Amino acid sequence: MECHNKNLDRPDETLKFDKIVQQLVELGDFTVGRYTCEPGWRWATHIKPRVGGDWCKARHVGIIISGRLGLLFPDGSTKAFGPHEVYDIPPGHDGFTIGDESCVMVEWVGSRAFSGNRAGVGRVLTTLMFTDIVGSTETAARLGDVAWRGLLSSHFEATRAQIHHHRGLEVKTAGDGFLATFDGPAQALACASSACGVARRQGLSIRAGVHIGEVERVGSDVRGIAVHEAARIMAHASGNEVLVSDLTRMLAASSGFAFADRGMHVLKGLPGEWHLFSMSL
Repeated sequence: MECHNKNLDRPDETLKFDKIVQQLVELGDFTVGRYTCEPGWRWATHIKPRVGGDWCKARHVGIIISGRLGLLFPDGSTKAFGPHEVYDIPPGHDGFTIGDESCVMVEWVGSRAFSGNRAGVGRVLTTLMFTDIVGSTETAARLGDVAWRGLLSSHFEATRAQIHHHRGLEVKTAGDGFLATFDGPAQALACASSACGVARRQGLSIRAGVHIGEVERVGSDVRGIAVHEAARIMAHASGNEVLVSDLTRMLAASSGFAFADRGMHVLKGLPGEWHLFSMSL
């Protein structure tokens, strides 16, 4: 299991509202946030107009670093937290800063929903490209660790150059391959084709999957079922092959790409059958 660490003093994202600042870092599938709530801040006054509703609907799990946080619940009851207290606040409450000192707290549950950044908000339609080296284990065993690391580094450098050339955005490396996003299918398909050609010249064989779908951008990462769909499409490709979904093929048809029908496939963990096509290289 890979270990991840980030620093809240160098956040992935900073959100500033009236009397409150959120500093957010993304770690895998969850968000950690540091809040600085100034004296006079109150959810009902400063956040409610942005997100709507009578009460904050987010669950919050975190710890108070300094200052004091007050809570008001629909039944009229109240609660207060101070420094070093760990809390688990259920949905349905109003929160406010107590006293003349800013309340600083760190949360690992609730940061996105609190200010209206709920799942589904900020979703965009994008083209996803996954690549992967075919037979990497066998190649590594044949070359040895030192030579393999050198070849892999050269492959990563060359693929990054293609992503940049075709105006894509590298999201992350995954094993021996990449996940990148593009504004449209033509750029993604051209990049996948070029990446396959570069890999061949390096003595490698890669496979790629290209798919269009809605994703949620979270920091530098992307999330959503479309990401899983694109990964599953790639998994069905052979070496030196670019597989695409039917939607991708239809949207790219006017760009001059040619495709061969690969038939219907069941994608692991996804419902129904998927009509896949192989792009002519």
